[in-house]
Amino acid sequence: MRWPGPPRPAGTGTIVALLGAAVVAALSLPLDRTGAGWLVSALACAAALTVARAVPYRPPLTVPAPAVRRDMAAPALGRFAWATATVVLLGVGTVRAAGWLFLLCLATACLTGALAVAGGRSLRAMALAGIMAPLAGFRALPWVARGLGRVRRGPRMVATVLVSALLLIVFGSLFTSADPAFAGIVTAIVPRVDAPTVARWIFVFAAAGGVLGGAAYLRAAPPDLSGLDGPSRRRLARLEWAIPLTLLVLLFAAFVTVQVTVLFGGSRHVLRTAGLTYADYARSGFWQLLAVTGLTLGVVAAAVRWAPRQTRFDRVLIRAVLGTLAVLTLVIVASALHRMSVYADTYGLTRLRLLVALCELWLGIVFVLVLIAGIRLRAAWLARTVVALAVLALLALAAVNPDGLIADRNIARYERTHRIDTEYLSRLSADAVPALQRLDPDLRPCALNPISAGLYRRPDDARQWNYGRSHARALLAAAPAVERPGCP
Repeated sequence: MRWPGPPRPAGTGTIVALLGAAVVAALSLPLDRTGAGWLVSALACAAALTVARAVPYRPPLTVPAPAVRRDMAAPALGRFAWATATVVLLGVGTVRAAGWLFLLCLATACLTGALAVAGGRSLRAMALAGIMAPLAGFRALPWVARGLGRVRRGPRMVATVLVSALLLIVFGSLFTSADPAFAGIVTAIVPRVDAPTVARWIFVFAAAGGVLGGAAYLRAAPPDLSGLDGPSRRRLARLEWAIPLTLLVLLFAAFVTVQVTVLFGGSRHVLRTAGLTYADYARSGFWQLLAVTGLTLGVVAAAVRWAPRQTRFDRVLIRAVLGTLAVLTLVIVASALHRMSVYADTYGLTRLRLLVALCELWLGIVFVLVLIAGIRLRAAWLARTVVALAVLALLALAAVNPDGLIADRNIARYERTHRIDTEYLSRLSADAVPALQRLDPDLRPCALNPISAGLYRRPDDARQWNYGRSHARALLAAAPAVERPGCP
């Protein structure tokens, strides 16, 4: 891996764009909740990195320049796709009020953002890109500092900013005192200036500046990750990998035979053989099957990397063993999903149960891709596709409104069984309010009053505007939930 960095200091256009985006992030980001400020900051950062003056990379004279550029940079379309995914993931906070969902989107956006600026095609290269992205912020400090030293109009730029701020403050104060309507708009847009607010501005400006500086540094001279994309040169002997995996396939086949009986035998078979309720049987095995699926994916990845494929027999053998293992794992995935469905129908759907079921479904799709990749034993596209599928799965989860889905499923279960956990429903986010409005009048206050109290105790300003919370407030204002003592 080579990472020499940009050959020249940051240009004036780059510095101005990064500072402007950092200021927008400092003024817009609501650190304590989801809101439109996250999307505004993401768009400002994307615009800054787009208009920033990219410094062309100068490769060593001993290596042909076209080859280096071709190896070091991922296709522009791929980088654009990762950048778009980053903005969309951060934009989820504008629509959904569930904080746990946005945290997942934020963590995923960190990875997609790193891939957008650093590239990487194989799994190792993508993992290294995720590690290098935060390190680039420290390497960018001297690069930006040298660029600031070359800015000749620095004092004039500072004076321009100060004069602009002074004019806005003076005339804005006069307009605010002259018109109450204008004063209301200014109050909604401009946050109250106090010590905590100033401290937050400074912290966000520094953090955003570091992230943007590192991103611009990587964009100006991406690291050469091409050496990590090729196959491993070290291989195991045929029997060294074939014997353990063949035994594992036989174990999987025995287990799958039992699972087929359970899946199609129904609850009577389970009650007769296991002595458990069908739901307890489903709960007792789901987590183990989820672990089996994840571990099997690691075994397949190791076998693909280390198994020999020089001869035709080797290639046929690896296709047969790994293909059989992947097919058997798909049956285990189906069994795990069936178990979770039974358990959720019996005891109700929760965030954790929904997330692990989505994870198991994603793993199943990955094994289908492994089967497709095994046809030619070449899958340079597989690592990027797996990550892209994870991003799409998370965005699909945000699109279906998970808290609303959980509330809807539990209400449907209540209509069948007359059993419901209103305490758990009351801990859902404002996204669940439309579904909770369907509850019986005796149960609606138990589920909605805690959510309503939180909504009105912490109103949103312009930075914190969120569709889920805004829609919930409108519904609660139209049909408020009355107080009810003694909730079940």
